[in-house]
Amino acid sequence: MDEIASHQLANLIKPSAKGNSNTGPRNRNRTVYFTRNELSQILNVYGRLVTAGEWRDYAIDHVQDHAVFSIFRRASEIPHYRIIKEPALSNQQGAWRILGAAGQVLKRGRKLDQLLRYFDRHHLKAIT
Repeated sequence: MDEIASHQLANLIKPSAKGNSNTGPRNRNRTVYFTRNELSQILNVYGRLVTAGEWRDYAIDHVQDHAVFSIFRRASEIPHYRIIKEPALSNQQGAWRILGAAGQVLKRGRKLDQLLRYFDRHHLKAIT
């Protein structure tokens, strides 16, 4: 990813607000990762939409306070969607969210399987 796109991506993903209940000394410096089950669910949806020709590439980033699964239509552009896991927000808004290409929050949730249904609804095509 070129320097401009990575800078744009860094500006679109804001770190969580300070003072959350999960930011104690034990959780402050922990890197967030996707579990095997979470990654399996995400890759299942990704695989279906790659087969449909909608998506072409992905990237996984693990940062100190959140993990990001970025989805690209082409490898050379900014992410079309980002699925973000941020455990510090689990008590307020839910640990999961989907961001669009412009950084807008498309869906928030506490459970990943419910959140991933967003892609089922928005990628259905009429068969004629």
